[in-house]
Amino acid sequence: MKRHANVTWKGSLVEGSGSLDTQSGALSGLPLGFKARFEDESGKTGTNPEELIAGAHAGCFAMQLSHMLAGNDTPADKLDVRADVSLQPAEGGGFEITKSALTLVGSVPGLDEAKFIEIAEKAKASCPVSKALGAIEITLDAKYG
Repeated sequence: MKRHANVTWKGSLVEGSGSLDTQSGALSGLPLGFKARFEDESGKTGTNPEELIAGAHAGCFAMQLSHMLAGNDTPADKLDVRADVSLQPAEGGGFEITKSALTLVGSVPGLDEAKFIEIAEKAKASCPVSKALGAIEITLDAKYG
């Protein structure tokens, strides 16, 4: 199975701008630009690759964990997942993605906290996006309840 996204970019990095569309149409005409990626801490001027990676990681992890909890006969009532992807200046110039920090709050009837955290750690390691991000640090802060 393949999925795709399209970006149209016009101009230079700093003065230019672009837009992003996804195959599903769920994301359509999203603005991309230098300010949104490197200057706007509020994140309101457009999207950027790091935000999209964060969304992909949070979604993949939540789905993997949901599957593993159901396989344990303890399906989740609710999983709230956040991924914070860090972009830092790289040694020698440029930038690099260094970390994806997952934060999880889960409600899983019939499962104790220790087992919940154990399954969450396995889901973190086995979700396809975590595997794809193997070159960076991936952390998990899991809370039960």
